[in-house]
Amino acid sequence: MSEEILILSKDVLLRALLRYEPGISLIKGSMIVVPAGVLSEIEEDASKGNRFSVGALTEMVWLRDLEKEGYVRGVMVEEHKGRGLDALAELSERLKGKVVTGDRVITLALRARGVEAQYIGPEYGEFRLYNFFDQDTMSVHLKEGAPPMAKKGRPGEFRLIRLSDRPMEEFEVRTIAYEILERAKTDPNAFVEVKYGDAYVVQIEDLRILVAFPPFSDGIEITAVRPLVRVTLDDYRLSDKLKRRLRERAEGIIIAGPPGAGKTTFASALANFYKDRGRVVKTLESPRDLQVGPEVTQYGRLAGSFENTADLLLLVRPDYVIFDEMRKTQDFKIFVDMRLAGIGMVGVVHCGFPIEAIQRFIGRVDLGVLPHVVDTVIFIKDGKVEKVYSLKITVKMPTGMKDATLARPVVLVRDFETDTVEYEIYTFGDEVVVMPIRGRGRTGGKEQDLEVPIRYRIRKRKHTIILDLGPELAEREVTLYSGEREIATLTTDSKGKITLARSSPVGRKIIDAAKSDTLRVVPREEE
Repeated sequence: MSEEILILSKDVLLRALLRYEPGISLIKGSMIVVPAGVLSEIEEDASKGNRFSVGALTEMVWLRDLEKEGYVRGVMVEEHKGRGLDALAELSERLKGKVVTGDRVITLALRARGVEAQYIGPEYGEFRLYNFFDQDTMSVHLKEGAPPMAKKGRPGEFRLIRLSDRPMEEFEVRTIAYEILERAKTDPNAFVEVKYGDAYVVQIEDLRILVAFPPFSDGIEITAVRPLVRVTLDDYRLSDKLKRRLRERAEGIIIAGPPGAGKTTFASALANFYKDRGRVVKTLESPRDLQVGPEVTQYGRLAGSFENTADLLLLVRPDYVIFDEMRKTQDFKIFVDMRLAGIGMVGVVHCGFPIEAIQRFIGRVDLGVLPHVVDTVIFIKDGKVEKVYSLKITVKMPTGMKDATLARPVVLVRDFETDTVEYEIYTFGDEVVVMPIRGRGRTGGKEQDLEVPIRYRIRKRKHTIILDLGPELAEREVTLYSGEREIATLTTDSKGKITLARSSPVGRKIIDAAKSDTLRVVPREEE
């Protein structure tokens, strides 16, 4: 029977590491010493409702029970002068004891000081999170009290699958979570990308992992995502026209699409495309998610800010920078600043429709500068390039206006493949208007008018509905469709609105079409 003196670090109690091997065998017959400062911190956090600290107090009670049963020689709470590592080293020297910890960094730090320390946390070897993955798994979702789930398939064809009918116990999820965090501390192929209190974003090889603890989440949760495929631009079957633009002209590119559509995969392919053409390519991303070659350096936030990273990038002057996951206003400002500095920029944004990618820049950049900042928008859906827009600015009367004095700078948003103008963006008073229009384009080799539905807003009142098309369509005839079926042809008022009774046949058809997202509004050709 051991007669060792074992000094416990705080994490041993928080993680309940002594209840399981090798901890339970290690403590048999030993004197257990808990630093007084550790117990005080645990008591203070427990009084605030921290569930793990409450669990640590339960561990102390359990150790006292083991003392009564004779399994351990005794349990002492020992005073000390130092704090943290200093306290552990002080007690080890005074009591001639060994420090027991489940933290790799603490173990290394104590051994570096000459203190005897034993690590009882997760070991290298089989990483149990990998057991939930197979070759078709994109992401794994684990949470205490819920069955393990996984998303499988390919972009556009994902399905959520239950991996087991048995809900996971708190201890199972907690053990995997601590395996992840411990591996991230010392594994050369892993690191903690982001840490916000009770939330961690960890990169381990090709896995991006979010670990969330209470009280941030209502239970311990692990979400692990990995890229399923590595592709090149040739895999997307792009037109020769688009390939030529990406190769020769496009320097302000936005890759847009809904979550899980394959935007990051396309951005990775584009980064490798420019790298293979002898261009210097860097990335801005946090967490680092792009699958690129070693020649492409992936930068995170410098001193907590992408702005600092951008300042550094302006000094090294790359040919292209891939900015993944642009969401905040500051991200768009950085994109604009670097593009205007002459650097080719590729930004990745979330949106549901192609035009919304451009709308994300409105209010964040002067309208006249917009086409110089964004010249190409590539919309990805279900892993495929569904739409490509090009932007150009000109001076003209916006479509629908009749007074020549209303001519102004207008940004034309064209379908890149057909050269059809689908939207005009211009200022009207104090507002910026994004107006769907009837454009001119080429179909069948001939120049002709192409019909583009316009945007609308529906306001429901108690007895009426108001279809608001905007002042640009004031006093205009428009035709309403439900899918391909015509509902009615009506005329807007002086403010571009149509008011109908909700109970009228046309009113009911409009409401039904709007609910099913099949309502289209098309201006009638002017005489």
